[in-house]
Amino acid sequence: MATDHLPVSGDFLNQRLAEKGLRFTSQRRHVYEVLLSRRDHPSAEEVFMQAKQSKPEISMATVYNSLDALVKCGVVRQVNVDRGATLYCSNMNKHAHFCCDDCGKVFDVNLKNSPRMPEVDVLGDFEVRSIDIALHGRCTGTCENCGRKEANG
Repeated sequence: MATDHLPVSGDFLNQRLAEKGLRFTSQRRHVYEVLLSRRDHPSAEEVFMQAKQSKPEISMATVYNSLDALVKCGVVRQVNVDRGATLYCSNMNKHAHFCCDDCGKVFDVNLKNSPRMPEVDVLGDFEVRSIDIALHGRCTGTCENCGRKEANG
């Protein structure tokens, strides 16, 4: 599974925000630290609940605004799986996602040999810049809940 994440240093985050004309704030740093501490692709609400534990004054709006800024400056990416809530991933290396159809968890998966952009037939005048790969199935050994279902039959 992919686990490489960008560094948490304030200077690094400040530089990335500044490149996009955004200010460094303690709230943005805190939200970024929450994301770096997790590997489970949390939703904005989950980030808010964890951020509030150590910074009780943080609001949901501040978390949404911070997540938006972190995505814009390229230190966090949005993960959209089917029609569910937007999830957030701090792993900025090329990787795919495995989505469990039973429990809904999303896991990073390494891509071997960094696949090139496949040739696709896109109608109209479009330039494909990236492709998101999402694998769907059922986690059997990684997840307590799904692994138990299989063992218990």
